[in-house]
Amino acid sequence: MSPRVVLVTGVSRYLGSRLAGQLAADPSIERVVGVDTIPPRAEQKRQLGRTEFVRADIRNPLIAKVIAQAEVDTVVHMNVIATPLGAGGRTAMKEINVIGTMQLLAACQKAPSMRKLVVKSTTAVYGSSPRDPALFTESVEPRALPKSGYAKDAVEVEGYVRGFGRRRPDVTLSLLRFTNFIGPSIETPLTRYFSLPVVPTVFGFDPRIQLCHEDDGIEVLVRSVMEDHPGIFNVGGDGVLLLSQAIRRLGKPSVPIPSPAVSLVARAFRSAGLVDFSPEQMRYLEHGRVADVSRLRGELGWGPRPTSQAFEDFVAAAPGLRLISPEVVAGAEQTVLGLVGRGRVPAAAGQGGTGA
Repeated sequence: MSPRVVLVTGVSRYLGSRLAGQLAADPSIERVVGVDTIPPRAEQKRQLGRTEFVRADIRNPLIAKVIAQAEVDTVVHMNVIATPLGAGGRTAMKEINVIGTMQLLAACQKAPSMRKLVVKSTTAVYGSSPRDPALFTESVEPRALPKSGYAKDAVEVEGYVRGFGRRRPDVTLSLLRFTNFIGPSIETPLTRYFSLPVVPTVFGFDPRIQLCHEDDGIEVLVRSVMEDHPGIFNVGGDGVLLLSQAIRRLGKPSVPIPSPAVSLVARAFRSAGLVDFSPEQMRYLEHGRVADVSRLRGELGWGPRPTSQAFEDFVAAAPGLRLISPEVVAGAEQTVLGLVGRGRVPAAAGQGGTGA
């Protein structure tokens, strides 16, 4: 059954505004309600179209009134935040992600009009470790559960979502575990990492990365709203890139950092506001992570473009990434090596080639 009234959380963020705008452009949907704690920026307002924006905090039980008064039948939960800096700190991030999800699900559980729940999750729930399988299927348990940050929040969120599914079996539940997003416009910790003038890597590691093009991610979300696809699905492109291959395609230099100095460099970049590196993202840059997306393709009869093509679209849309002056490269390299030196790690150890 096609949705009549759709509520999208996190609508003032890039993916949320794009999704709400695309749903609002569909005449078969009567109303699209967008919820966030901050108003959308000018460019997002243009994307939203006829979406009705409601300034509300999903951590507040009042979200139940929004759902009840609008007689919402479909909820798309997009407001699980990956970066502490963007949320106002780790404590605020956890409250938004976990407490916010609990309140939202409680409101959905009480709403008799509810028919469908779509949740944007992440393959980070599988963690990253040297003991990982070559491919994570939706039924595979991680060897080591994430212990902190966004990945731990996502694990807790999924637990509450599964509990909701048991309490409301009449609601179609789609849980979408996305790989890292990339594309011409989206900004994520990974795209900011690739935008650095010199890309730091972990000495001795060359992880496999799997990507989802931003346009394909929106397409999967739209199909999950407009069609019935219950279950858990990994979402991403087929194939992988080695981190070293991605950096070469960008035409950038890399600086291998010895493992003992990685956290020091990550903190320095985070303090400077360059990249919001979290511990789980640093583990990802060591061990990588690849998910099996065959279930999604079988269910939808369609799938996102391959990882390599998604990455090429990112590179093509930002040609300035390749045009870096030698002075900028040299300065950035000296900054990174200086951080390594201050961490009492011999700089020579970090100047070898990228490990395989």
